Amino acid sequence: MGALSIRNVRKTYGQTEILKGIDIEIEAGEFLILVGPSGCGKSTLLSMIAGLDVPTSGDILIGERNVTYLPSKDRDIAMVFQSYALYPNMNVGENIAFGLEMRKVPKAQREEAVQRVAKMLQIGHLLDRKPGQLSGGQRQRVAMGRALARDPKLFLFDEPLSNLDAKLRVEMRAEIKLLHQRTKTTTVYVTHDQVEAMTLGDRIAVMKDGLVQQFGTPDDIYARPANRFVAEFIGSPAMNFITAERQAQGLSAHGVSLPVDEAALSGQGTVLYGVRPEDLRLAGAGAPGSLPATLRMLEPTGPETYVLADTPVGTLTARVAGKVEQRVGEAIGLAWAPQACHLFDAGTEQRLA
Repeated sequence: MGALSIRNVRKTYGQTEILKGIDIEIEAGEFLILVGPSGCGKSTLLSMIAGLDVPTSGDILIGERNVTYLPSKDRDIAMVFQSYALYPNMNVGENIAFGLEMRKVPKAQREEAVQRVAKMLQIGHLLDRKPGQLSGGQRQRVAMGRALARDPKLFLFDEPLSNLDAKLRVEMRAEIKLLHQRTKTTTVYVTHDQVEAMTLGDRIAVMKDGLVQQFGTPDDIYARPANRFVAEFIGSPAMNFITAERQAQGLSAHGVSLPVDEAALSGQGTVLYGVRPEDLRLAGAGAPGSLPATLRMLEPTGPETYVLADTPVGTLTARVAGKVEQRVGEAIGLAWAPQACHLFDAGTEQRLA
């Protein structure tokens, strides 16, 4: 049995079904990401794991214990909120120790726990300060310290980095990953940011409309997205899609032949042909095996450049390393390997190959 088991969990508010049968299981020490757009149900699911809400049906187990209807205080969990939820009238040390004090932990043990997590998070010099004297990143460290002091079975993070600026988000993401590597505590982390999902998670549950669209490792989800939604949501820029006809001799769109593995050619009819921007490479105009294109826009990011190009099969985005020498309006070629394509059913949008 896993460290966390979510079994056919459903949640209904009136006539509105928020969660439509969620099944997830992770092992002890794993880092689970719940990712998806706003309104997909990920925060509702986290609230049920935390004991802040109860399912309409289904079960939630932590270890071997069914906690579906247990109050939060009896679940041996610790939660880090988006808003930090620090007590403004207490200093950092008091905030970290507060949960232990409420559980009647002896003072000596509380002080030992505060010093332990302060050292781990490098906030020992902040223990006497009030939250109002701290930066956003420091407050987030204190919130994590309060959770760590508990030494719980399960850490829960509710979009903890969304209030931070871009640079600090990257730094704190690394802090959370290092923290998990040190503590090995089972963790559930909610985010709408696919970069956080890919960099932090051992397992990812991609959610949409109250359903898990795909559950697997970051590599699984990136390399073999289960449907068009997952393919577009995971990866930046999003996957390019071309509507194509599958025929005995190959795939074609608007009279243009598309590279594809022979193994993917069983069957007939219309398919969605996907190729990731990073799998496209720029070639000279008229290069053999390339798709003719006109360069519409360049977006340099420093280490990479996003290239928007008009082609006979639609506008495609390429993500290429370094600086692009070609100029807007110039004729180019786009090429990619047959193995780089992803095929989805045009009707159901589910993966074919």
